[in-house]
Amino acid sequence: MELNVVWFILVAVLFIGFFFLEGFDYGVGILLPFLGRDDAERRLVINTIGPVWDGNEVWMITAGGALFAAFPHVYATLFSGFYLALFLLLLALIGRGVAFEFRSKQAAPSWRAAWDTAIFTGSLLPALLWGVAVANLLQGVPIDANMQYTGNFFTLLSPYTLTAGLAFVLVFTYHGAVFISLKVEGEMIGRARSAGLKTGLAAAVACLTLVGLTYVSTDLFRSLPAGAALWGAVASFLVSYWLLRGEKYGLSFTFSGLAIVLTTLAFFAGLFPRLMVSSLNPAWSLTIYNSASSPYTLKLMTIAAAVMVPVVLGYQIWAYWVFRKRLGVKGHLEY
Repeated sequence: MELNVVWFILVAVLFIGFFFLEGFDYGVGILLPFLGRDDAERRLVINTIGPVWDGNEVWMITAGGALFAAFPHVYATLFSGFYLALFLLLLALIGRGVAFEFRSKQAAPSWRAAWDTAIFTGSLLPALLWGVAVANLLQGVPIDANMQYTGNFFTLLSPYTLTAGLAFVLVFTYHGAVFISLKVEGEMIGRARSAGLKTGLAAAVACLTLVGLTYVSTDLFRSLPAGAALWGAVASFLVSYWLLRGEKYGLSFTFSGLAIVLTTLAFFAGLFPRLMVSSLNPAWSLTIYNSASSPYTLKLMTIAAAVMVPVVLGYQIWAYWVFRKRLGVKGHLEY
């Protein structure tokens, strides 16, 4: 297999891991002000992701690094074209990360309320922006023959991309609700289940609308594997919802995660071998061939990835195993 293809697959795998893990991570942050009725309950919600949220974000950093090293022209075009959106994304993530660390430093209600707002905003905005970004990459953006983005921030906003942003927010919120139901004990389980059922219904409507718009706005369904993966994602989400109604939280979480995995898989399968589609001329699209690094660079990167990826995976599995127990408001809450 060509190294260009290997690195396309590796970037796809990194984004699949990122959306699966950070999906429930964002969802927990979005639900924070709605599930926690007092400070102790809000601390409980935050502690469900407290020990793992920063590890989850490593997947995004690694995916960005892999994209920069393997396909530098894509990285350059993407960051120049999506500059304002990515700046807002980073600002939200920085505020969210600081909030996790500083919230418990003082007990004043106004202090903690301010950081809770930062966690909520820092979870909602990235979820929305990732949906808008993914839809734009699939639909195509104005890229000229010199691989330069010729649009502006508002070019990225359309009914299709905004629907994708809303669908991402709702699916991640649902994913987060199911995760909380797995991690807490007592009354909070029922509250998280109720939130999941409400957001899940809205997410199902948004996802079906998004699939319809994807059919008319992109060429994704020309790829049989991509189309099958997208319909598989819808089916997995519906199964997850049915399992949540039956209070089978573990299986429900597995299928909601599978829905996110299949959606990301459909996105990359629909793009292949392109990475950024030009809406001006298909021949000007950035592909894994015209935007890749030299074969020598890809070879060195492949050796480094073969050594480091298993180490990172092993560490993250260990972290989730250590912090696998359910949490209660009367237990030790670190955050």
